[in-house]
Amino acid sequence: SSMVVQVMVLPSSRCLFDDPVQICVTGLLPQQAVTLRACLLDEGGELFQAHAHYRAGGSGELDLTHSPALGGSYSGVEPMGLLWSLRSKTPYKRLTKRNVLTAFSVDLEVYEGHGDMSRLLGKCTHERSFLGEGVKRISVREGRLKATLFLPPGPGPFPGLIDLYGSGGGLVEHRASLLASRGFVTLALAYMAFEDLPAMPEILELDYFEEAVRFLQKQQQVKDTGIGVLGLSKGADLALSMATFLPGIKAAVSISGSGFNSFIPLRGDGFTIPPHSYDLGRMKTSEESDLVDFSDILDDHRDPATWGCRIPMERSLAKFLFLSGLDDMNWKSDLYCQDAVQRLQHCGRKVEFCSYTGAGHLLEPPYLPLCQASIHKVLGVFVRWGGQWREHAKAQEDAWHRIQAFFWQHL
Repeated sequence: SSMVVQVMVLPSSRCLFDDPVQICVTGLLPQQAVTLRACLLDEGGELFQAHAHYRAGGSGELDLTHSPALGGSYSGVEPMGLLWSLRSKTPYKRLTKRNVLTAFSVDLEVYEGHGDMSRLLGKCTHERSFLGEGVKRISVREGRLKATLFLPPGPGPFPGLIDLYGSGGGLVEHRASLLASRGFVTLALAYMAFEDLPAMPEILELDYFEEAVRFLQKQQQVKDTGIGVLGLSKGADLALSMATFLPGIKAAVSISGSGFNSFIPLRGDGFTIPPHSYDLGRMKTSEESDLVDFSDILDDHRDPATWGCRIPMERSLAKFLFLSGLDDMNWKSDLYCQDAVQRLQHCGRKVEFCSYTGAGHLLEPPYLPLCQASIHKVLGVFVRWGGQWREHAKAQEDAWHRIQAFFWQHL
């Protein structure tokens, strides 16, 4: 008599997207060869899949926290490998969550053998959500602001964060919703390519970002000890500019960013920081893949001619954390990170930084799979982001812990 094969996700089949889980299979034969597969349908109907070969233990059980994968999408002991190695059939698709009010549903299946996956032995559905129990999502269209506010349950007070994404624009909420689920009042802020905000603004106004800070400061659940700001890519240099020019910012995190103002002039009160000069003629397009490599377009940051584009972070009283991937193929974020850190250290400032071997440009919350290349929503071309699967996954886990610890410490 054959036992029923069960696939289980512990401690619960439903969790937050950034929660690690334990995937177990019971009811197999001793030493049975099986293939595990994960399938996720994104909001656009694109199928993302991963699979790995395993061998059951002596009593017919599998536990991905201990059992090594013998091949497939990854190998070795990788408890969350089935999630971080998900990839789409169509190349160059990025897995993102637009509507954070719904969860991603992951089908976990066990097949017999390491071959054609023709015999399904068991399956379960695993829900991964972006909004913790009781977290409120509030759309903000106040004054000029285009943002979404996320409030953790309870009176608080909680530390307040402003969350900025890059030059792809839009209003990106998945990271902000997860941070709110972890106890921060978080404002996801759009600043380009959203509603009536231009796809490529001629200039960005510092007082738009100041309006966002003031809005957050007046929320009654927000601690009055100062605001934190985190940004990825273009959002990272905006985070540094906010920390430099706006009172009230106590801590800033730059992810894959630069200590120079990038791409769009930034106008403050009586001054304008020009963008780091670039030449699109240095853009390289791959013959075989149509992927665009932007990594050489910016002028050499060591050339004094570019120094007027520097963000004068040395003036800021905020604390800084810089994170970069050494395999960033979009731009030389590690070089720019080193430059920023050296400038701060030169002025006797303590600064935290971490560069990750094998990590690409898009350092996201953990378990979002690596995207090595995808379409840039504003530029309309396919851009290389870089990264190696396993290293990038490890970097995302580490970065996520660092970011939260940094904000808890300084706010």
